[in-house]
Amino acid sequence: MRTRTERLMQAMQGKADCALITDDISRRYLTGMKSSAGTVLVFPEKSYLLIDFRYIEKARQVVRHCEVIEQKDTYSQIRELLEHHNAQTIAVESGSLTLQRLTVYQQKLEGFAFLTDDTLTTALYDLRTVKTAQELAKIKAAQALAEDALHALLEQLHEGMTEREIALALDFHMRKAGAEDLSFETIALTGAHTSMPHGVPDDRQVQKGDFVLMDFGAVVDGYHSDMTRTVCVGTPTEEMQLVYDTVLRAQEAALANAAPDITGHELDKIARDIITDAGYGEYFGHSLGHGVGLEIHEFPNASPKLQKKLACGNVVTVEPGIYLAGKFGVRIEDFVHINENGCENLTKFTKKLICL
Repeated sequence: MRTRTERLMQAMQGKADCALITDDISRRYLTGMKSSAGTVLVFPEKSYLLIDFRYIEKARQVVRHCEVIEQKDTYSQIRELLEHHNAQTIAVESGSLTLQRLTVYQQKLEGFAFLTDDTLTTALYDLRTVKTAQELAKIKAAQALAEDALHALLEQLHEGMTEREIALALDFHMRKAGAEDLSFETIALTGAHTSMPHGVPDDRQVQKGDFVLMDFGAVVDGYHSDMTRTVCVGTPTEEMQLVYDTVLRAQEAALANAAPDITGHELDKIARDIITDAGYGEYFGHSLGHGVGLEIHEFPNASPKLQKKLACGNVVTVEPGIYLAGKFGVRIEDFVHINENGCENLTKFTKKLICL
């Protein structure tokens, strides 16, 4: 099986003699090692990781498919490798390399040409959006941690508990169970605050009859999970139940149609049409979903603007919502792995409205 660096060079289709990677996420994807510094140079024949003394011991233990070189005089070392491989054209990451950093490279590596278009960034994105079995296993492990945390949280959720306490409890359970990190700052909202899709938890206390909306995820070996559940503490009103049921119908319809060759626009429309037909279209103001992997928001998106088709190997969220300002909101979020049979739902937690 070809390595990721080999597949990267193939994806670039000979447009450059080598790729120079400095972005933290891209570097981790290619080397398998988390670090805040380091330079990856990828040639058709061989790849290298230049990394400083802080990380050198770890890199020599864990990095595969790249020769590890201790970084001492970075630009001189890069020049030597370029000359050794007779490289003239260097592709850089247009999506992450700053103009200032590019200028420095051009000055220090005078005489070499830089490919500054989207060739390298697009090639990396295309590789990363198709998850391998090993990547999928890490995503599933991250999701299992998140779901276990929610089970634990629901055993202690009660009237008077604050949004901050709910978020902290979820974070604690995920960390205690072995999460490397949180996918993002946990969202835990109650009452009228649930109408804010990305509200920030504060000292508001759960009241009887409130919805509690929780959006959270864990990270395992760099790979993220993402889920949202809305529960009720007490008994929901008829309107609350109607909105919940509408969101759930929209989500289930989208999940049933998530498959290769459907576009992000088409998938979004399936859920959006159900919400619109129910009279709540203006209250669903965000896209249906986004890709998940080494970053919490990746390509592809399930959005009104995306005409690109989904493909086998993509991992995408499906998260419709209805948000009634000043009253309440509901979001239900699963994420799926697109495969030849349609999709596998990676989220196992019940979507039946839980009333505590």
